[in-house]
Amino acid sequence: MSVDLTVVVPAYNEERRLAPTLAAIRAYLDGAEGSTRSSAEGAAEGSTEGARARWELIVVDDGSTDATLDIAADAEASDPRVQLIRSPRNLGKGHALRLGVLASRGDRVLITDADLATPIEELECLDKALTDGHTAAIGSRARPGATIESHQHRLRELLGRTGNFLIRTVAVPGVRDTQCGFKLFDGDRAREAFAASRLRGWGIDVEILQYFHRSGWPVAEVPVRWAHQEGSKVRPFDYVKVLAELTSLKIRTVPRRDLLVAAIFLSMAVVLYSGRLIAPDDRYLPDSLQDQNQWEWFFAVTADNIRHLHNPLFTTLQNYPDGVNLMANTVMLGLSVPFAPVTWLFGPAVALNAAMTLGLAATAVAWYWLILKRLVRHRGAAAVGAALAAFAPPMISHAHAHPNFMVLFMIPLIIDRTLRLCEGEDADEGAGTGRGTGTGTGTRVVRDGVVLGLFTTYQIFLGEEPLLLAALGLLLFAAAYGIARKDVARAAIRPLARGLGVAVAVTVPLVAFPLYWQFFGPQSYTSVLHGDGAGNSPLALLSFSERSLAGSEQAARALAQNPTEQNAFYGWPLIALAFAIVVRLWERAVVKALAFTAIAAAFLSLGPKFRIPMTEVVLPGPWAPLAHAPLFESVIESRVAMVCAPALGMLIALALARLLAPAHRMTATRYAGVAAVALALLPIVPAPLRAVEREQTPAFIADGTWKKYLGAGESLVPVPLPDPTGAEALHWQTTADLDFRLPGGYFNGPWGPDRVGIYGASPRNTSNLLQDVRSAGRAPQITDAWRRAAREDLTYWNAGVLVLAPQKHDAALRETVDGLLDRPGKWVDGVWIWDLHGGS
Repeated sequence: MSVDLTVVVPAYNEERRLAPTLAAIRAYLDGAEGSTRSSAEGAAEGSTEGARARWELIVVDDGSTDATLDIAADAEASDPRVQLIRSPRNLGKGHALRLGVLASRGDRVLITDADLATPIEELECLDKALTDGHTAAIGSRARPGATIESHQHRLRELLGRTGNFLIRTVAVPGVRDTQCGFKLFDGDRAREAFAASRLRGWGIDVEILQYFHRSGWPVAEVPVRWAHQEGSKVRPFDYVKVLAELTSLKIRTVPRRDLLVAAIFLSMAVVLYSGRLIAPDDRYLPDSLQDQNQWEWFFAVTADNIRHLHNPLFTTLQNYPDGVNLMANTVMLGLSVPFAPVTWLFGPAVALNAAMTLGLAATAVAWYWLILKRLVRHRGAAAVGAALAAFAPPMISHAHAHPNFMVLFMIPLIIDRTLRLCEGEDADEGAGTGRGTGTGTGTRVVRDGVVLGLFTTYQIFLGEEPLLLAALGLLLFAAAYGIARKDVARAAIRPLARGLGVAVAVTVPLVAFPLYWQFFGPQSYTSVLHGDGAGNSPLALLSFSERSLAGSEQAARALAQNPTEQNAFYGWPLIALAFAIVVRLWERAVVKALAFTAIAAAFLSLGPKFRIPMTEVVLPGPWAPLAHAPLFESVIESRVAMVCAPALGMLIALALARLLAPAHRMTATRYAGVAAVALALLPIVPAPLRAVEREQTPAFIADGTWKKYLGAGESLVPVPLPDPTGAEALHWQTTADLDFRLPGGYFNGPWGPDRVGIYGASPRNTSNLLQDVRSAGRAPQITDAWRRAAREDLTYWNAGVLVLAPQKHDAALRETVDGLLDRPGKWVDGVWIWDLHGGS
């Protein structure tokens, strides 16, 4: 006998709710039968046949340990239209649904939860949607017209909505409520989709809807009545499980070519850091200057704050007793917080190295995804363009120890979401239909604005300056593209403005307190002084960085502040090639916009003034109007040239996509074009970063001897105090698990009455004196005034012991401290110490 409708009910430990649910379903279906068939049909066919009599009810017991199986078995014995399917053990809702749907025979298949939170009578609404031409209809609690008759606890409801929102961001476009357990499918399509499904848990709802979406089968989202039922099996943490399942599913469905590209990017990052990967604790990147010490400390202090539930925005471990405003420094909470478990288990050196290696590869993958989605369809072309965007010379310069400027995987996602806002307004969903079934076809500006706001919030905790530079690059691109395509600009203005407003409304409440703390909290500052010469020389744009194959250390360092700030150095072959690409593809508006973005960014990076090479002529720079503007005043202007990297990468991708187009036969000209790209990129291929044996931590620190010389609340004073030119004491501190405090340090903090930002602690007499001795190598004549100043400073720092490790000019430093304290130091476990209270 054919079956019109199959109802599938998955059940796990539902002894309290299953019997009433099955009774309600059977009563409804039998009642519907009586109202739809004629009395003649009833006389001829009996009481179990007719239009609605051709139904079956499948109960899938998912390994219940209570009386659920017995209740279902009794229902099966009492009605031949009820079928029981047993699972030997609990394998999850997805597994149970798959068993039930694949055993079904109905032309239509309804799945409903055992709690019947959506009344069976709502089947009529879903039935109408399929009659109107849809292949599936899903009950929705989120669409206008839905009725919530009883609510969950407010906290549980909030967590549920948050989880459902996160699921929707990676699930099916246009579907607001993926997790409602009341869905009606065309039978044949349902059996095909469930046969292809793989998930066992709650994520199967999304997996099935994704299958329908990919197949082009129309799905209606229908508002329904819903009431919370006590004893629900769904827990807030289950939304995390769903996200994990969907992420795993997405990875499994990624084309192998894309996985190969990702593996290549990861291999490139591994090779780049190969000098540190074997023993990160014992290796140091000398070209990072003191930044590696600083960043390992950032990871360590974040993990320590989380472990002890301390304020993650402030610490007194450095710059004691004033402390450090961590939010006003580049601690990258968006990275250091997720990596806290790695820091706890393996230490900050391993955590930082892993974060930078994986982050660089993830950045390249994100650029690849954006270029492939928005610009070209040729995967090889997109991969080359993404490699340039992520591994360009400026990025490699920052890869020494500036993760905030090379872990940029959120920037392509932010760009894509911004572009989505430009694509149109929301469709009028079900207008005039009351409980309409349309899902909408336009870009969902509100949703995209919310997602953009969340992405922006996260990027703020990864790095604010890269976000500012990305916004500047987007503004340059938008201005140029808008001029080239006025029609597109006019159509995009309204949804873009609306979406950006939504994004701001989402972002501001989430970051208000952290930003208040950053700009107005303790140890906050106004702007950072970078000094003159922070802009690029025009020659830097055409030269090669020292880590490029064609680079020269001497030539590169003459054109940059230091090895970590070689922010241009694209090389003249790539610049020449980019010019040729722009000329050849000038008719395309996107090429004009990319060219303008790259040129404008390069021009701005010259700074507020610049010297024409090989002359003494100094001209006003384009950065001058922005030099004192809020936010921009703290930017190192040479970094603006980093905006050129993705712009050049996209131009290269466009050129290669045209040269390698499968519809065109490869000719000598095309081979020459590909060769030109290779020859332009080869000189800037990065070499592995240099790594050397790390300076050993003195045994006095490593073995814990220092604990004998510090009382409660006292600080350990390195000689000289740690500062941006010498921050090895931060490594001492992380080696000691941050168990002692340090005056001085390497961070950004305020100085003077105007609270101008400087690198390091506000100078004091003694710290200045010791730094001068370290630089000059000569001990001065110590006067009573110096001794009084030293006593004041040591009291201010609440110092317990001074420690001098072997170093250049250590004899002069020891003589100076002997004079300041009017007594000699003592050699203990590899260091000279001055115990300020006699020891224990």
